[in-house]
Amino acid sequence: MQRASLTLRLVIPAIWLGLIIAISFLETPLKFQAPGITLELGLGIGRLVFPAMNMTALVLLVFLTAAMIRPRASRSQWGLLIGLWVVLLIQVLVIRPPLNARTDALLAGQETAGSLWHYFYIAADGTSFVLLIIFVVVTARQLIPVTASKREQKHPEHSASA
Repeated sequence: MQRASLTLRLVIPAIWLGLIIAISFLETPLKFQAPGITLELGLGIGRLVFPAMNMTALVLLVFLTAAMIRPRASRSQWGLLIGLWVVLLIQVLVIRPPLNARTDALLAGQETAGSLWHYFYIAADGTSFVLLIIFVVVTARQLIPVTASKREQKHPEHSASA
Protein backbone atom coordinates (compact mmCIF):
# COMPACT_ATOMS: atom_id res chain seq x y z
CA MET A 1 0.00 0.00 0.00
CA GLN A 2 2.79 2.42 0.87
CA ARG A 3 4.63 1.70 -2.40
CA ALA A 4 1.42 2.33 -4.35
CA SER A 5 0.87 5.66 -2.56
CA LEU A 6 4.43 6.76 -3.27
CA THR A 7 4.05 5.77 -6.91
CA LEU A 8 0.78 7.69 -7.18
CA ARG A 9 2.54 10.77 -5.79
CA LEU A 10 4.74 10.71 -8.89
CA VAL A 11 2.30 9.43 -11.51
CA ILE A 12 -0.70 11.66 -10.75
CA PRO A 13 1.19 14.96 -10.99
CA ALA A 14 2.88 13.72 -14.19
CA ILE A 15 -0.51 12.96 -15.74
CA TRP A 16 -1.81 16.38 -14.70
CA LEU A 17 1.30 18.06 -16.16
CA GLY A 18 0.64 16.26 -19.45
CA LEU A 19 -2.94 17.48 -19.40
CA ILE A 20 -1.89 21.11 -18.91
CA ILE A 21 0.77 20.86 -21.63
CA ALA A 22 -1.58 19.21 -24.12
CA ILE A 23 -4.68 21.33 -23.56
CA SER A 24 -3.58 24.71 -22.22
CA PHE A 25 -0.21 25.12 -23.88
CA LEU A 26 -0.83 23.34 -27.21
CA GLU A 27 -4.47 22.73 -28.17
CA THR A 28 -5.97 26.01 -27.03
CA PRO A 29 -3.64 28.38 -28.90
CA LEU A 30 -3.45 26.13 -31.98
CA LYS A 31 -7.18 25.61 -32.46
CA PHE A 32 -7.70 29.25 -33.42
CA GLN A 33 -5.04 28.91 -36.14
CA ALA A 34 -6.70 25.90 -37.77
CA PRO A 35 -8.42 26.54 -41.11
CA GLY A 36 -12.19 26.86 -40.83
CA ILE A 37 -12.27 27.39 -37.06
CA THR A 38 -14.35 30.45 -36.35
CA LEU A 39 -14.30 32.34 -33.09
CA GLU A 40 -17.71 30.88 -32.22
CA LEU A 41 -16.57 27.33 -32.94
CA GLY A 42 -13.36 27.80 -30.95
CA LEU A 43 -15.28 29.21 -28.01
CA GLY A 44 -17.77 26.35 -28.18
CA ILE A 45 -14.93 23.83 -28.10
CA GLY A 46 -13.42 25.64 -25.12
CA ARG A 47 -16.76 25.51 -23.30
CA LEU A 48 -16.59 21.72 -23.55
CA VAL A 49 -12.87 21.15 -23.03
CA PHE A 50 -12.11 23.37 -20.02
CA PRO A 51 -14.86 22.10 -17.70
CA ALA A 52 -13.76 18.56 -18.61
CA MET A 53 -10.15 19.49 -17.89
CA ASN A 54 -11.12 21.04 -14.54
CA MET A 55 -13.15 17.96 -13.60
CA THR A 56 -10.22 15.71 -14.52
CA ALA A 57 -7.89 17.87 -12.42
CA LEU A 58 -10.33 17.65 -9.52
CA VAL A 59 -10.42 13.84 -9.72
CA LEU A 60 -6.61 13.68 -9.94
CA LEU A 61 -6.32 16.02 -6.96
CA VAL A 62 -8.69 13.88 -4.87
CA PHE A 63 -6.61 10.77 -5.62
CA LEU A 64 -3.37 12.65 -4.94
CA THR A 65 -4.76 13.83 -1.61
CA ALA A 66 -5.66 10.25 -0.70
CA ALA A 67 -2.16 9.10 -1.67
CA MET A 68 -0.67 11.62 0.76
CA ILE A 69 -2.10 9.94 3.86
CA ARG A 70 0.04 6.76 4.08
CA PRO A 71 2.97 6.89 4.23
CA ARG A 72 2.83 10.33 5.71
CA ALA A 73 3.78 13.05 3.27
CA SER A 74 6.31 15.79 4.04
CA ARG A 75 5.31 19.32 4.99
CA SER A 76 6.53 20.59 1.63
CA GLN A 77 4.31 18.07 -0.18
CA TRP A 78 1.32 19.12 1.90
CA GLY A 79 2.07 22.77 1.21
CA LEU A 80 2.26 22.12 -2.52
CA LEU A 81 -0.95 20.08 -2.40
CA ILE A 82 -2.77 22.91 -0.62
CA GLY A 83 -1.45 25.30 -3.25
CA LEU A 84 -2.82 23.06 -6.01
CA TRP A 85 -6.23 22.93 -4.31
CA VAL A 86 -6.31 26.73 -3.94
CA VAL A 87 -5.36 27.35 -7.58
CA LEU A 88 -7.93 24.85 -8.90
CA LEU A 89 -10.70 26.28 -6.74
CA ILE A 90 -9.84 29.81 -7.87
CA GLN A 91 -9.93 28.67 -11.51
CA VAL A 92 -13.31 26.99 -11.14
CA LEU A 93 -15.08 29.32 -8.72
CA VAL A 94 -13.57 32.73 -9.46
CA ILE A 95 -12.10 32.82 -12.97
CA ARG A 96 -14.34 30.54 -15.03
CA PRO A 97 -17.71 32.21 -14.24
CA PRO A 98 -16.72 35.56 -15.82
CA LEU A 99 -15.10 33.70 -18.73
CA ASN A 100 -18.32 31.74 -19.24
CA ALA A 101 -20.38 34.95 -19.15
CA ARG A 102 -18.11 36.56 -21.75
CA THR A 103 -18.28 33.45 -23.93
CA ASP A 104 -22.09 33.45 -23.67
CA ALA A 105 -22.17 37.10 -24.74
CA LEU A 106 -19.85 36.50 -27.70
CA LEU A 107 -21.81 33.43 -28.81
CA ALA A 108 -25.01 35.52 -28.61
CA GLY A 109 -23.44 37.99 -31.05
CA GLN A 110 -22.80 40.76 -28.53
CA GLU A 111 -19.66 42.83 -28.76
CA THR A 112 -17.63 42.64 -25.57
CA ALA A 113 -14.56 44.52 -24.43
CA GLY A 114 -11.31 42.69 -23.95
CA SER A 115 -10.98 40.76 -20.73
CA LEU A 116 -8.15 40.04 -18.33
CA TRP A 117 -9.86 36.83 -17.17
CA HIS A 118 -8.13 34.81 -19.90
CA TYR A 119 -4.78 35.99 -18.60
CA PHE A 120 -5.78 35.08 -15.05
CA TYR A 121 -6.71 31.58 -16.24
CA ILE A 122 -3.37 31.25 -18.06
CA ALA A 123 -1.56 32.45 -14.91
CA ALA A 124 -3.45 29.88 -12.83
CA ASP A 125 -2.50 27.10 -15.26
CA GLY A 126 1.10 28.29 -15.17
CA THR A 127 1.04 28.30 -11.38
CA SER A 128 -0.38 24.76 -11.30
CA PHE A 129 2.30 23.69 -13.78
CA VAL A 130 5.11 25.05 -11.57
CA LEU A 131 3.59 23.58 -8.39
CA LEU A 132 3.27 20.18 -10.05
CA ILE A 133 6.88 20.21 -11.27
CA ILE A 134 8.09 21.10 -7.77
CA PHE A 135 5.84 18.39 -6.31
CA VAL A 136 7.36 15.77 -8.62
CA VAL A 137 10.92 16.89 -7.81
CA VAL A 138 10.28 16.88 -4.04
CA THR A 139 8.69 13.44 -4.23
CA ALA A 140 11.45 12.01 -6.42
CA ARG A 141 14.12 13.35 -4.06
CA GLN A 142 12.41 11.63 -1.15
CA LEU A 143 12.34 8.32 -3.01
CA ILE A 144 15.87 8.33 -4.44
CA PRO A 145 17.74 8.29 -1.10
CA VAL A 146 15.56 5.40 0.07
CA THR A 147 16.47 3.42 -3.03
CA ALA A 148 20.18 4.24 -2.70
CA SER A 149 20.34 3.30 0.99
CA LYS A 150 18.60 -0.02 0.30
CA ARG A 151 21.18 -0.76 -2.40
CA GLU A 152 24.00 0.02 0.03
CA GLN A 153 22.51 -2.36 2.61
CA LYS A 154 22.40 -5.20 0.07
CA HIS A 155 25.85 -4.48 -1.41
CA PRO A 156 28.01 -2.65 1.19
CA GLU A 157 31.13 -3.19 -0.92
CA HIS A 158 29.77 -0.75 -3.51
CA SER A 159 29.18 2.03 -0.99
CA ALA A 160 32.79 1.97 0.23
CA SER A 161 34.11 2.72 -3.26
CA ALA A 162 31.65 5.56 -3.86
